[in-house]
Amino acid sequence: MSDMSPGEIVDKMMAKDLFSQWLGIQVEDVQKGYCRCSLPIREEMLNGFWIAHGGIAYALADSALAFAANSNGRMAVSVETSISHYLPCKEGDQLTAESECTHLGGRMGYYLIHITNQKKQKVALFKGAVYRKKEKWTKD
Repeated sequence: MSDMSPGEIVDKMMAKDLFSQWLGIQVEDVQKGYCRCSLPIREEMLNGFWIAHGGIAYALADSALAFAANSNGRMAVSVETSISHYLPCKEGDQLTAESECTHLGGRMGYYLIHITNQKKQKVALFKGAVYRKKEKWTKD
């Protein structure tokens, strides 16, 4: 079995990630330690204030974190995450999350995920820490 490229890893993850598929997340770019993905805000994602539920931006960022963290070749799972919301998102907005590694250690990795709308306005900032397992992603 050989190691997988970052794109192959994310493709394999997405094939089984029914939640990201259901949300409509599209992976636009992936490299080692980096992922950019997006989704459109749909009516059923709105809360009682008629703005996107905070969990939508959170879920997009969480997926970007997972893809970026695993793209390094070792399986990784989140152990701590947080989000700060800057601007409300509305139906029809296109959100983009860019995840980048700020520190990669033997067992832990730390990531910042910037979430913007179609106007390039920052709508949220997500921070994530992951635990890096010993297992590597390999081709079956």
